[in-house]
Amino acid sequence: MAKIAIIGSRGYTNKRKIKEFVFKLKEELGDELEIVSGGAKQGSDKYAKQYSLEFDVRYSEFPAYHEPHNIHCVKESFRYGKPYNVGHYHRRNKDLIEYSDKVVAFVTDSNRITNGTLSALRYAEKINKKSIIFD
Repeated sequence: MAKIAIIGSRGYTNKRKIKEFVFKLKEELGDELEIVSGGAKQGSDKYAKQYSLEFDVRYSEFPAYHEPHNIHCVKESFRYGKPYNVGHYHRRNKDLIEYSDKVVAFVTDSNRITNGTLSALRYAEKINKKSIIFD
């Protein structure tokens, strides 16, 4: 199973690029593909989920712990629904990166990567996970 994390900016709007990326991965890996996302309602995470489900690709999600649990969550339900804490995003990013085999970031400008995405990419580098950035 190839677990590919799709992360990136909530402001990312090039859904066609993500759609083509997921489609190509599905063609190459078939049932051995799992797309992993943070579950944000906008941007890269939104499109990763949308096209994974549309192409019938296995999909797993790591929302921040103050979000509700859903059927795509990898972690147990008791971890979710906590009071808001910005640290939940950083914990989520670490969990997502550790779970994935490779990390692909879709950003609006590779010269100005958002703090959350940059944090995830730095953590991927720290634990020697291969990562790629698309803008």
